[in-house]
Amino acid sequence: MTGSNKEDLAGKGEIKNTRLSRRTIFKMGLVTGVAVPMSALGQPPARMRPQPGDQLVFEEGPNQDALVRPELLSLEQRPVSAMARDPSTGVLRDGSRLNRVMITRINTEKMSQRYQSNAADGVIAYSAVCTHTGCDVINWDEGRLRMACPCHESQFDIYDGGKVVGGPAPRPLAMLPLELVEGIVTVAAEFRGRVGFTQQF
Repeated sequence: MTGSNKEDLAGKGEIKNTRLSRRTIFKMGLVTGVAVPMSALGQPPARMRPQPGDQLVFEEGPNQDALVRPELLSLEQRPVSAMARDPSTGVLRDGSRLNRVMITRINTEKMSQRYQSNAADGVIAYSAVCTHTGCDVINWDEGRLRMACPCHESQFDIYDGGKVVGGPAPRPLAMLPLELVEGIVTVAAEFRGRVGFTQQF
């Protein structure tokens, strides 16, 4: 087909095999002001990071699969794992281990002021993935109220934004901002900080 014939067909709207790139879709969203769902870019909903408006669900413990409510957590208890769930579709964001968070309830008056707005009636959430080599941060120093990694003993201050206070981790745990909506702990915004790890030996 010659170039002129292609132009003629294009003018008549008969060329239908045009494919939109991810960048084009993203730009269309910016230009039109229309939000483009990540699923339109090939990201399955279950693998998407927790989204604002998602509700937290207990992943373990006596309240497994229940919606997280502050009264179900004891003050300064050992953190338990939770996942985000889209309340409109019921999709659990369990398609990536990077979506898992560890939650507990704290006294927000003792929390660093810059992080207080990320708590929902004292409930806080940090990424469960250590920033050192990616192990799950499942240990707990009850005396000093620190989350700890079992692999290389990095420790993180839950009252100061997950700051590293011991061990080789290069940066704080990512914090997930929360809010309370009709008594349910809900994701308020995207993770603060980079989720994942930097391999270091």
